[in-house]
Amino acid sequence: MVLASRTIGEVESAAREAEGLGRKALAVRADVSRLADVEAMVKQSLERFGRIDILVNNAAVQPPIGPLWENDPEEWLQTILTNLGGVFLCSRAVIPTMIRQGGGKIINLSGGGATSPRPYFSAYAASKAAVVRLTETLAEELKPHGIQVNAIAPGAVYTHMTEEVLSAGASAGERALAEAERVKAHAVGSDAAAELAVFLASEDSDGLTGRLISAMWDDWRSLPRRLSEVMESDLYTLRRVV
Repeated sequence: MVLASRTIGEVESAAREAEGLGRKALAVRADVSRLADVEAMVKQSLERFGRIDILVNNAAVQPPIGPLWENDPEEWLQTILTNLGGVFLCSRAVIPTMIRQGGGKIINLSGGGATSPRPYFSAYAASKAAVVRLTETLAEELKPHGIQVNAIAPGAVYTHMTEEVLSAGASAGERALAEAERVKAHAVGSDAAAELAVFLASEDSDGLTGRLISAMWDDWRSLPRRLSEVMESDLYTLRRVV
C-alpha cells in the first residue's frame, strides 16, 4: 500500500484508477501541515489496509514569490510548515508502524533550490533544501529498523506550480519565468519522476538510503549494481566540496 501526501484531486484520481484495476484504494482529504489531519489519514489507512509499506511525501506549495523582504511573513512560514512540516508529520505518523512491520520505504520529493540558490522563491527553496537534509538525517536514524529514506529531484515538470510562476510575472525573476514558459510550451511530464519513485519503492532499491536522486540527470537504473560504491561514498548527498 502506498500512502501519498498529495492534493486531494490527484489522490482521488489515483484511487479511481486503482479501483478500476481491481485493487484497493483510499482517498482521504487532509492538510499535511495539521497534526490532527495527518494522524486521522494514517489511522484510516491502517484501518483499511492493515499496514503501511511506502510513504511518498509529495505535497508542496510555492508562494510567496518575489524578493524575501517583500514576502508576507505568514505566507512564508506557512510554506515552510507545509513543505517541510508535512514531511515531518507524515513520516512521524507512519514510522512506528513501519518499525513494527520490520521495514518500509519513505520517498520525499525535493525541488528547485535544494542544491543551488533559487532567488525570489526563498521559502520554497529553503524548505526543499531542508527536506533533503531531513531525508539524510532520518535515513541514519532508521537504518537499524530496515527503513530506507530517499529524496527525488523530479526536474522541471508542468504542474499548477508552473502556472503560479507565470502568473507572478516579473516577480519570479527572468530565469524562473523563462524556464516556466519552456516547461509549459513543451508540456513536460512527470514520467521520469514517477518511474524513479516506483524504483525507490521496490525491492530493487533495497539498501539504498539517505540519497537525493535526480529523475532527469542521474543514472539511477544502474544503482543496484553500484550500491556498495554509492553507500560507501558521498554520492547523491548534500556536502560541502573543498
